[in-house]
Amino acid sequence: MQIYHTLQIGEFHTNHCEDFLIIEDISDTEKLLAVFDGCSSGKESVFASILFGKILRNISKQEFHKSFVVKEKSSIQEKMKAILLQFFNKLKSTKQTLDLDTYELLSTVIICLINTENKTAEIVVAGDGLVTVDGKQYDFESNDKPNYLAYHLQKSFEDWFTNETQKITINHYKDLSLATDGIFAFKNLKNRTKEKPESEIIKFLLHESVNTTLDAKIKALNQQYDHLPTDDIAIIRVQN
Repeated sequence: MQIYHTLQIGEFHTNHCEDFLIIEDISDTEKLLAVFDGCSSGKESVFASILFGKILRNISKQEFHKSFVVKEKSSIQEKMKAILLQFFNKLKSTKQTLDLDTYELLSTVIICLINTENKTAEIVVAGDGLVTVDGKQYDFESNDKPNYLAYHLQKSFEDWFTNETQKITINHYKDLSLATDGIFAFKNLKNRTKEKPESEIIKFLLHESVNTTLDAKIKALNQQYDHLPTDDIAIIRVQN
């Protein structure tokens, strides 16, 4: 199994990359992957993306240590729900402790739990972005109005989780990718008449083979075709 990833600031952003990503072990046979996209109209949205990642990284470490003690096996769906419960409650607690308002916590999250043995995966998308599995695309489009998790922190976890419809269960995968919506923002700023369609960019980055790194692929898009990501972008791609 190979895991490729890239995190890059968009050409139209100047101060911070507002996206973030994590790749963490939660047991010998399970990994937690996530990409985050901070809202540019929020308050210091880079903070929200990094905070979400730090909380999930902390949960992953705890789960990894627990896996050596607790030998009972739960389904991937049960484990995902347990992780999301911890994430939801820790985020709510942090909001209260730091007296944060909702606009300081506006970040989308695509979170994926994979089993590296049987190649199953469970994915939950809070907001927008793109998921691809063996050539099939799941485009979570929000018309620039993502349903941020931060909007639901005043509810109970069960209320949010039960009504969250953007869930994908994968029984077997060979090639799986998570991407923030920066994947749709590649532009040819030198010659707009030669701009490639989104489908070609997605095919090149998420479907065609990766011989080196995703960073190298994005560099090639710039050097060979004058295409740059105008929005921040985070991608994780897993190939078996």
